[in-house]
Amino acid sequence: MAQVAAISHADAADVVAYSGARPLTAARFLADVERVAEQLPARSHLVNFCVDRYRFAVGLIAALVRGQVSLLPPNQTPDMLRQLQRDYAGLYALSDSSQESVAIEQVMYPQATQESARHSPLLQFTVPAFADDQVAAVAFTSGSTGLPTAHRKTWGALARGAMAEAERFNLHVDGKATLVGTVPPQHMYGLESTVLMALRGGLALHAGRPFYPADVAAALAEIPGDRVLVTTPVHLRALLNEDIALPELRLIVCATAALSPEMAAQAEARYRAPLHEVYGFTEAGMVATRRTVQGPSWRCLRDVQLRRDGDDVKVAGGHVESEVPFTDVVDIDGHGGFVLHGRNADLVNIAGKRTSLGHLNHQLNSIEGVRDGVFFMPDESGEGVTRLTAFVVAPGVTREVLLGALRARVDAVFLPRPLYFVDALPRNATGKLPRATLQQYAARLKRGGNA
Repeated sequence: MAQVAAISHADAADVVAYSGARPLTAARFLADVERVAEQLPARSHLVNFCVDRYRFAVGLIAALVRGQVSLLPPNQTPDMLRQLQRDYAGLYALSDSSQESVAIEQVMYPQATQESARHSPLLQFTVPAFADDQVAAVAFTSGSTGLPTAHRKTWGALARGAMAEAERFNLHVDGKATLVGTVPPQHMYGLESTVLMALRGGLALHAGRPFYPADVAAALAEIPGDRVLVTTPVHLRALLNEDIALPELRLIVCATAALSPEMAAQAEARYRAPLHEVYGFTEAGMVATRRTVQGPSWRCLRDVQLRRDGDDVKVAGGHVESEVPFTDVVDIDGHGGFVLHGRNADLVNIAGKRTSLGHLNHQLNSIEGVRDGVFFMPDESGEGVTRLTAFVVAPGVTREVLLGALRARVDAVFLPRPLYFVDALPRNATGKLPRATLQQYAARLKRGGNA
């Protein structure tokens, strides 16, 4: 069985990460992996809570050294953790900060002693390698349309996907770029595009996870060389709304939801860098990319193939280990790529008329003055026609103006009833709005309580 190295950095002095402005070398990373691996408890599964992206990466590889599997749940709520504990005996959480609400055993990330910190690891540069079929992680669907489901990810598939992404963006050519991510590493997109692409592509990762626009600008400013911003539509919208200048960027990578061509063009003009979206879903991982301003077609990553099977389109090949159907509605374009039309679960039918929630959300967020907004289809009540609900953040915009603008964009049967004006949407760390969260949110608003 083939062995795949943990990192592709060839020299001990190569920079693997930046903690603030401080460079951390490949030798330091591997020494930390060895130290942390020795101190992990003897278990089979863990949840890596480390907020610091460098420590998360160390914990991920240290767990692999010990033959342990990292779980990537869609959230870290006590209920979710208790459910995982029932399914994975002995589960523990590796954390770099104490968390009172954690429902399972918490193991603190072991800090280096002064003696080990003074010891130079440059004399010892052994890169661990793992079997291609070693299970490295279990990723869970987001729960956007129901209960999360688990999908095993082997180290070989994850490593190949990371290299395919680095090659697609030509980041593997010189290995000097640093990835700054606004998305957490516990999310599949964050794991693939801010951690694994750095380790396997010879790049560097920024240890922080900036959230607010000013923090993103500061994180980018404190690192030298080429900068790649790995972000989401929600964070990108916030950056554009705040009108904050960013240091020179080599590339912007965006995922977790489809980006409008208008926002992509605005971002490219503002930051003078190409913007590429990554498309994927938990079952397959990364599948394709597109430069949004150049058209709607997505280009599959290296060796990834599409096949139509009746009403379904299936994907396999490359780092996608087994053939899986798309969770979205797509059309193969005849050039090895596809056009995305929306999620199967997003399709709604009201009074015989069909549309997608993605289309409605795009129209809502295109209205001047709308900072954020989302449509939500409640469960069927059995009492007449179920109507759409919408939540919108639009300070200074009246209900009449908003509904008038929507009426000009969508059929009247899709106008939201009710329409809630709110201060903010309950988005998770990746900017998503799981269905269960929206159901609870709608119920609180309907009762007149605090959202």
